[in-house]
Amino acid sequence: MKVVTDVVCPFCGTLCDDIKVIMDGNRVVDTLNACVIGNEKFKSAQAGHRIHAPMEREENSAEFAPVSYDYAIERAAQILANAKRPLMYGWSSTSCEAQAVGNELAEVCGAVTDNTASVCHGPSILAIQTVGAPCCTLGEVKNRADLIIYWGCNPVHAHPRHMSRYSTYPRGFFTERGFKDRTMVVVDPRPTDTAKQADIHVQVEQGKDYELLDALRTAIRGEDIPDVVGGVKKEDIKALGDLCKSKKFGVLFFGMGVTQTIGKHRNIDIAISFVADMNKYTKFTLIAMRGHYNVTGSGQVMSWQSGFPFCMDFSRGYPRYNPGETAANDMLQRRECDAALVIASDPGAHFPVSSMKYYAQIPTICIDPHETPTTGVSKIVMPSTIVGVEEEGNAYRMDNVPIRCRKVCDAPEGILSDREILERILVRVKEIKAEKKGQ
Repeated sequence: MKVVTDVVCPFCGTLCDDIKVIMDGNRVVDTLNACVIGNEKFKSAQAGHRIHAPMEREENSAEFAPVSYDYAIERAAQILANAKRPLMYGWSSTSCEAQAVGNELAEVCGAVTDNTASVCHGPSILAIQTVGAPCCTLGEVKNRADLIIYWGCNPVHAHPRHMSRYSTYPRGFFTERGFKDRTMVVVDPRPTDTAKQADIHVQVEQGKDYELLDALRTAIRGEDIPDVVGGVKKEDIKALGDLCKSKKFGVLFFGMGVTQTIGKHRNIDIAISFVADMNKYTKFTLIAMRGHYNVTGSGQVMSWQSGFPFCMDFSRGYPRYNPGETAANDMLQRRECDAALVIASDPGAHFPVSSMKYYAQIPTICIDPHETPTTGVSKIVMPSTIVGVEEEGNAYRMDNVPIRCRKVCDAPEGILSDREILERILVRVKEIKAEKKGQ
């Protein structure tokens, strides 16, 4: 037995970097410090639903036949090179290095490339592009924040170690007594497990987040508001405003409860405006609770290379950006793409049935270490290594801090990394395009 220390957990946007992995030879036996989900992510390297060889769906059949990587990569390259409007989706659970190659592949193919933000925190990005955002790092939250607000999110289940490592419970430089030096507020329509741990639970009416934030902004300016807004009484709104103004450093963590409900990016617009207003009285920031461990990195890499963080369209030979038109789910709904590549995500588990029915009808490639609903309806399936377990790579934490993920064990023999698969497809697509041009 040996213990690998200082390992980064490649599950959620918290990217916990204090994990210890207990190894028996090349096998992950257990982990220390990881949450239940993170522990399972490391153990998934030996999971029974692991894919061990590339596969191709047999014609007019639900059965797959094993093929070689050379064959699968050739078929994938032919599909993408010959498509008139290919779609590439996912990218959020792989390394920045693989994402960079994928963006080049999208450009060469004239494809639309999109990450999981389009069904998650895309509205947050739109709002930040509109009005900016006063942000900070999770380290600053740990050391300075004496007011924690979780709005429309449930970290106890979605980011299990977020509260213990960065927000509510850890002892910081200016918060030496941990949770005793902090006040925790949860704004959520439901009495979630996170709300049960809060000092204050503001039970807003479903879909009324914008109205409540607007009333809160009005209240902190000392102006009158209605007796009840969004199911919350006037006196409770005023008390929350006074609490926010009385603290030295507040942080608003927000999740899909406000990004994917009525209002969408307008909810984030007004949340940012509320934080900006609070900075007239005290120090206040906000951070999006990003889900996939490197969805933040995907937006960063896309922005470096093209200027846009998601929903990027290369069909005209240069990058265009129009969320709603160039989002993956919208393209599938409109039956607009004629081929698709899915990597490091599982739209089959999250997209509407109508989208996936069309996906199953067109030529498709899926790159994933495990069997998923998406691999089950794809034409070409290629297994890959697990970044942060079997492969090194860079990822961005939810606060936009880059972190290097370590390798703790070897992948099954013959399995390629996402980056290597994409590089080989890219080389072959360029050759096919050059051959066509020379004809």
